[in-house]
Amino acid sequence: MEEEAGAEVPLLKVKGEYHQGCPGCAYDRKKEVYRGLPYKEFLYLWMICLTAALPISSLFPFLYFMIRDLHVAKRTEDIGFYAGFVGASFMFGRCLTSTIWGIAADRIGRKPVVVFGIFAVVIFNTLFGLSFTYWMAIATRFLLGALNGLLGPIKAYAIEVCRPEHEALALSLVSTAWGIGLIIGPAIGGYLSQPAEKFPNVFSPDSLFARFPYFLPCLCISVFAAVVLIGCIWMPETLHKHKADANRSQTVEALESHLIDPKEKADQNGSLDCKKSLLSNWPLMSSIILYCVFSFHDMAYTEIFSLWAESDRKYGGLSLSSEDVGQVLAITGASLLVYQLFIYPRINKILCIPILFAYPYMTYLSGPGLTIILNIASVIKNNLGVTIITGCFILQNNAVPQDQRGAANGLAMTGMSFFKAVAPAGAGIVFSWAQKRQHASFLPGDQMVFFLLNIFELLGLILTFKPFLAVPQQHDTN
Repeated sequence: MEEEAGAEVPLLKVKGEYHQGCPGCAYDRKKEVYRGLPYKEFLYLWMICLTAALPISSLFPFLYFMIRDLHVAKRTEDIGFYAGFVGASFMFGRCLTSTIWGIAADRIGRKPVVVFGIFAVVIFNTLFGLSFTYWMAIATRFLLGALNGLLGPIKAYAIEVCRPEHEALALSLVSTAWGIGLIIGPAIGGYLSQPAEKFPNVFSPDSLFARFPYFLPCLCISVFAAVVLIGCIWMPETLHKHKADANRSQTVEALESHLIDPKEKADQNGSLDCKKSLLSNWPLMSSIILYCVFSFHDMAYTEIFSLWAESDRKYGGLSLSSEDVGQVLAITGASLLVYQLFIYPRINKILCIPILFAYPYMTYLSGPGLTIILNIASVIKNNLGVTIITGCFILQNNAVPQDQRGAANGLAMTGMSFFKAVAPAGAGIVFSWAQKRQHASFLPGDQMVFFLLNIFELLGLILTFKPFLAVPQQHDTN
């Protein structure tokens, strides 16, 4: 009897066996041995997310002036209209390819997709800074988005590099790095754009940076991406690349069949059926829809904030410079780091609504009062937004098993990118329209813009309640 019992043990542990030459198994073995935080892998997460975020946001402080210098807008009020399509082109490109990149990450691994995406950032972000026509700017942003498949695979990677008890922290790092990138990017764009005008002692009027006044911030981000690309050579792969032995699997199933309760077996079969189609996985789809709604709001806000802050006061704006906008967003970025490390995760998202209602009335302020109030509002708004996005990340990754996480995050990126493609174009059109109705009787000027932003925030709040939002059962990481 003892020999029989001893013979059964190895067979029953086949499911937990580590396969030789499989990078996923090797990393799982490392997680079993080391139960602490994977600091090196967290550093990779942070740097890669920054690389993905910086090109998206770096143009917002200077986009208003770039459209003006490209001489495509006939009137000042039309600048917002054309600016919206430049912002939308990146997201439209990413919308078309995110699912493909997610599937590729599930087939060939997380690392190859990440490396190629960073390489695309180095090339096309540099070319965007050298744009001398409106259509060249749109084309380079579109290609940058289409070939940049970073965010979906890196969210799957975040779950796989740590133990279950550290998953929330890993995804919090993703959203923190993303949020800080969306803030540092505008700071870089604000301070380093038009360097020949701001730093005439350093950059001569005949230099390359005078001819292409928006090249310097793009070049700095591309150099940073190149450094990260080199560092990714030592990035560990986490995808399992082995096929289970069919004969041994059948033997194990035969041995385990008498141990499995019929109800549990039915649950397992239901789980396998659910695994076949991501679109029929309602916990996943409900979290993706919620993610898309809040992403739309976040992107529209980002677009409108820079345009509104830099537009003239006679059009309802604040008449701030690109440096002023960059400073506000840099302070907000610093607050995001403190918030995610010490305050996350519980806070009420409904607070975003009264904050946005206060924005149009800031035009009555000036001097230090305006600076203080604008910074406080921006800090609170962005911190609440990061909380919501982090919750969506956790719901999405817990709704699917490991071999579907790349595709699931790719699907989420596709939906999010579509909404983020529509958001800046729509926001630019609405902003341009609002500047032409400064004396309307109902919600004049920019009051209408922030009112519409609140409508989407309220819609997202409603979608967080049952029965719409389904909380998934957590899947194994292997």
